[in-house]
Amino acid sequence: MDQNLGASETETTAAPAADGDSGAPDVAEQGAGDLDALRAQLEAANDKYLRLAAEYDNYRKRTMKERMDERGKAQADLVKLLMDPLDDLTRFANVDVTNVSIPMMVEGAALVARKVFKELTAGGLTVIDPVGAPFDPAHHEAVTTQAAATPDEDHTVGSVFQVGYMYNGMLLRPARVVVRQWNG
Repeated sequence: MDQNLGASETETTAAPAADGDSGAPDVAEQGAGDLDALRAQLEAANDKYLRLAAEYDNYRKRTMKERMDERGKAQADLVKLLMDPLDDLTRFANVDVTNVSIPMMVEGAALVARKVFKELTAGGLTVIDPVGAPFDPAHHEAVTTQAAATPDEDHTVGSVFQVGYMYNGMLLRPARVVVRQWNG
């Protein structure tokens, strides 16, 4: 029995070889199919990559243009704020000096300056004038020092050489100040 069983197994396994089919072309065809599938996947991935790269480039260009448009709009808004004071300044510059006294000229310049600051503060500008406040290197630039009269005045602002400015919380220019120091 075992011999018959062994013979039938041999016949079953040897049967394809007897037909002249070695099985190797099936493996080659399968390998070629796999290779074609991999190439198709590679082409699809490459196409997807190129589309994403183009989409990102378009996004980058669009956002850059939007930023530039927003910047231009913000500058235009600032110019609109300053148009009235600029008109006043132009009228002031064209005044006949023979008909105006020096105190009137000083008063006119002060009015124009107040109007400019009013418009700029309405737009978000804040003046940093820290006399008596503690020295803050994030908002103040120490130009020099002076002696403090008491220990409580140590590291406080004694005077301001040049005021600083902030715009909507962003420092435009630090205040240039004299810092008091207690030497005890």
